[in-house]
Amino acid sequence: MQKKERVRAALAGAAVDRPPAGFWGHDFRREWSAEGLAAAMLERFHAHDWDYMKVNPRATYYAEAWGCRYAPSGNASEGPVTQDYVLKSAADLASVQRISGTGGVFAEQLAALRLIGDGIGGADFIQTVFSPLSVVGRLAGPDGLGTVRGWMESEPVLLHDALAAVADTLAEYATACLAAGASGIFFATTEWATRNNLPPELYARFGRPYDLRVLAAVQGAELNVLHVCRSHNILAELLDYPVHAFNWADREAGNPSLAEAQARTDKAVMGGVAQATIAQGSPADVRVQVRDAVAATGGRRLLIAPGCSVSPQTPAANLQAAREAVAT
Repeated sequence: MQKKERVRAALAGAAVDRPPAGFWGHDFRREWSAEGLAAAMLERFHAHDWDYMKVNPRATYYAEAWGCRYAPSGNASEGPVTQDYVLKSAADLASVQRISGTGGVFAEQLAALRLIGDGIGGADFIQTVFSPLSVVGRLAGPDGLGTVRGWMESEPVLLHDALAAVADTLAEYATACLAAGASGIFFATTEWATRNNLPPELYARFGRPYDLRVLAAVQGAELNVLHVCRSHNILAELLDYPVHAFNWADREAGNPSLAEAQARTDKAVMGGVAQATIAQGSPADVRVQVRDAVAATGGRRLLIAPGCSVSPQTPAANLQAAREAVAT
């Protein structure tokens, strides 16, 4: 089967010659330009012969769009350093307005997508889009999680207005990603959709409505994925989201297994390999987890993947083991 054919069959629950596989991670030195990001993503994609690509841009670009400033760490294994953030008080929420979803750093990302499309050979690639709640949290600085949680109680109207402005911007941007050649978006809830950080009822008020606004803009996409981060996540409450697949750390504490989630949805599941295993285990450990994921799901409606982005220091041998394991 061809790569895109294999992915489509997996999404539909049809027979595949083998489950499609794809892994992703940051390149903290090269992700600061469209050309650098595209080159890094394509290099890894082709080196391991992945079936699909989840584009892994620098996580700060959403906050940059509204004025936050960051600098590269200068270390290949460490992310950017915060220089300034924009939401220093609740009153600053009023400054979060809808902006162009195709200008500024969004234009840079769209240029990267076009370069990836030129070099990927017809396979699926999807762009990472953070949830509106994730973006507002980053605008609030290093303790954005605690700060925004406080505003949920003290300034809900201002917070809802800011979330709506971000959602409308991201809806435009997500649509532009499709026009630039992406097959869909990888919609990430980051640190918010976990009981460790936010009660499900608060996520239902401040997360869900704005998530759905962004996802509605890309209903016609071929491959939209919901990524639910962290342990003790609320994936079960989000299984009705209009996406084609769900990605989460299925081996972390308090999270459903692939088989458990698969039993509750007709969508595909995407995972199987723990981040610690791919980064620190042996190739044999990786192969065991891939084969376990295939056995647990019957190899249907399954895309082999990590639970989140993998460390830049992940051994190439472990990544290759994941790719080889799906073919045996």
